[in-house]
Amino acid sequence: MKKKSLRRFSPLFFCIAAAAVFLFFIYGVNHLSSGNAVEEKAQLERALTRAAVSCYAMEGAYPPNAEYLIEHYGVQLDAKRFDVKYDLFASNLMPDITVLEK
Repeated sequence: MKKKSLRRFSPLFFCIAAAAVFLFFIYGVNHLSSGNAVEEKAQLERALTRAAVSCYAMEGAYPPNAEYLIEHYGVQLDAKRFDVKYDLFASNLMPDITVLEK
């Protein structure tokens, strides 16, 4: 009697186990994607800061805006994903560079 009840529930158990594995896989992929976005944001902030310092070293003044860094110093910005807040107080003071995810 017990063997019949185990056979009857084994396909159901298999379906539940497969669904659980699938859900864990989806969760893992989403978790990796969010980690990549955070890292890309940090890398963009570092690239903009390095480019601003390079500009100051070569030209004697910090660039007037972030577009200047993109055009003249090769910083690549995905405008669909990120906004850059670039606050320059004076040409001889380091600007405040903040990258925001859209």
